[in-house]
Amino acid sequence: MSEKNTELQAGYDVNEIMRRIPHRYPFLLVDRVVEWKYDDYLIAVKNVSMNEQFFTGHFPHSPVMPGVLIMESLAQACALLWVQERDPEAMFYFVGMEDVRFKRPVVPGDQLILEVKLNRVIRGFAKFDVKATVDGEVAAQAHLMCAYRKGE
Repeated sequence: MSEKNTELQAGYDVNEIMRRIPHRYPFLLVDRVVEWKYDDYLIAVKNVSMNEQFFTGHFPHSPVMPGVLIMESLAQACALLWVQERDPEAMFYFVGMEDVRFKRPVVPGDQLILEVKLNRVIRGFAKFDVKATVDGEVAAQAHLMCAYRKGE
């Protein structure tokens, strides 16, 4: 992308997501990008289905999405916002979490709305304010730190 478009951008589907980040089933945890703005924010969706592999062992009689996977979903959304518009060959690493709060359980049938906002970039590291909601109710929120390394 030679000229950076700072206007609000329309979203894209899972095929475009897989073109932009290397994650694949069962670890691809973003289903659709709804909208995004370069160097600002991104809103994405994770549809939570009973067919997810983690539900077979994570409270099988009362399935709940593991919090660490909610954070991973948010980190993947951060990668979609930040690195891929700069260098599609770059590797994006999730390197830290601060002020993590889980406010409600995420269960099969929920649609997780992933909201990520780029806060600051310093020497290959970026800090994001993130929030995951279900039906307008906060399920989780945190400050995530990610790093990228240029593609070979």
